[in-house]
Amino acid sequence: MEKTFVGIDVGGTTVKLGIVDSNGELLRKTEIPSPADEGGEEGIRLMGKAARRLAEASGTPWEQVAGVGLGLPGFLDIPSGKILRLTNIPWENVPVKEVLEEELNVPVAIDNDANAAALGEAWSGAGRGLTDLICITLGTGVGGGVITGGRLVHGLSGAAGEIGHIQVEEGGALCGCGKRGCVETVASATGMVRLAKEAVASDSESQLAPKAKDGSLSARDIFAASEAGDETAREVIETAMDALGRMMSVLSVITNPAAFIVGGGVSRAGELLFAPLRRAYEKYTLSFAADGVQILPARLGNDAGVIGAAGLTAEREILR
Repeated sequence: MEKTFVGIDVGGTTVKLGIVDSNGELLRKTEIPSPADEGGEEGIRLMGKAARRLAEASGTPWEQVAGVGLGLPGFLDIPSGKILRLTNIPWENVPVKEVLEEELNVPVAIDNDANAAALGEAWSGAGRGLTDLICITLGTGVGGGVITGGRLVHGLSGAAGEIGHIQVEEGGALCGCGKRGCVETVASATGMVRLAKEAVASDSESQLAPKAKDGSLSARDIFAASEAGDETAREVIETAMDALGRMMSVLSVITNPAAFIVGGGVSRAGELLFAPLRRAYEKYTLSFAADGVQILPARLGNDAGVIGAAGLTAEREILR
């Protein structure tokens, strides 16, 4: 009987669930409203019931499910499988592993949602076949997951991979973490919009000016304006990617990955983003540390978290 796995990607609004085979292929997926308003243990049990319904709907006998994994946004005690505190969901001190293993009678594992996405890309996405890679997610913030020697890196308290909070600007903009100058304040969608608003204050002729003034400016607008020849938009992108490339140069002399895999909504800009990012990376990185390193777009999109979560109980097998 072929092994299958269930992945659960937990968000503040929706919870994505998927059935994944032993090759990391997503067989079936579904979504449910986030049970954020339920108590933590009850919310976890509701997810477990949804996992059983998904398996039944896909024609997968529950006896074929070899494990269930959850990608969670927040602070976790990963070895014990316990939520300490989540972001956007008011749950604290929830013994996820204990509750779900009792509910589902299969092994359960948890991890940070960014780590789960990294595992997904390593299992069946852009990093398939690689044992050393770093995934970077560019969205409202900057997230990351580090895989070295075929293992997800967690560190002492689980903070490994929080690459969005590497400082790139001394005394820079205030970050949500409480520090200043984090790469998240420059290279995220939010950071790029901030840079653009500051730039149009001295360039009212920029295509970005009207939306910057009425508050509707987005990262997508910045890339569109750059493609249309707007110099201010181009400079904003260059500044953001320069900061990201500097941050990646630091990581290259720490873990020396075979690839950086860049995903998230901002990465959909394609070469408008990747070309300046590669230039910045090559400019800042020691040649022997950059030699052969690929900078690749993520492939799995919004499914990366579900697929990676599904693989958490089989991590040693799928990254060997």
